[in-house]
Amino acid sequence: MPKHFQPPRLPKFPDRAELSERAARARDAVRDALPGRGRPVTRAHKRAALAGVGALSAATLAFTLVPSGGTTTVTDASSTAAPLTYSSEQIKDVKTSVTDQLAGASLKVEAIEAKQKAAAAKKQSAAEAKKQAVAERQAEQSANRSAPRAQTKPVAAKNYANNLDGWIRESLDIMKNKGIPGSYNGLHRNILRESSGNPNAINNWDINAVNGVPSKGLLQVIPPTFDAYHVSGTPKNIWHPVSNIVAAANYAADRYGSIDNVFGAY
Repeated sequence: MPKHFQPPRLPKFPDRAELSERAARARDAVRDALPGRGRPVTRAHKRAALAGVGALSAATLAFTLVPSGGTTTVTDASSTAAPLTYSSEQIKDVKTSVTDQLAGASLKVEAIEAKQKAAAAKKQSAAEAKKQAVAERQAEQSANRSAPRAQTKPVAAKNYANNLDGWIRESLDIMKNKGIPGSYNGLHRNILRESSGNPNAINNWDINAVNGVPSKGLLQVIPPTFDAYHVSGTPKNIWHPVSNIVAAANYAADRYGSIDNVFGAY
């Protein structure tokens, strides 16, 4: 053999500890490339994941250079170190571990992407439902505005007869509205006793007349009492039948509790 001839150098295979360390670094690279919970998968994440997968693939390829059966001894011609020996079972275990890690990383990426797609679809569905609800509400409001308004009939004013019965009934309605107690019988009984139903009756002989304030009207009310107990909404006229009745009933309610409790001069 000529002196200048140099035998080719065989590739140097790393020992088991170095291979395990490389596989761990590749696994960590794949794991770090995965986005955190709730974060979107970006191109940077995918590039980092592919780099980790490449590293793991390289580690797997290193093992595939060794024959599958028996043991293999690789000797570096330039080195005097002891040869490295790998069994087929060791190589098989490492290949299986690397394959499982690659499959797990791929499943995680797919699960995150599926979750993000589901969230986007749910958000879009909610937005469409809200838009539909707004459109329906606007259509309903428009229909209500365009519907013809119901015609309300004006409430006809109540008519009362211009006699004692009509005066008493009108007075009772006013008294009810103002919270003044009294009944038809109580008013009718006292009116007949005081004036016999004459709205122009006047007493010119009792003590009130002597004092210059004679009793007047259906219930014979003196002017000071009428002024003090006049009910708003009625004419301020002592001779007016309804005004006279309501003022007298208001005075009787203040002094006796009700015109129904009056059975004599009051």
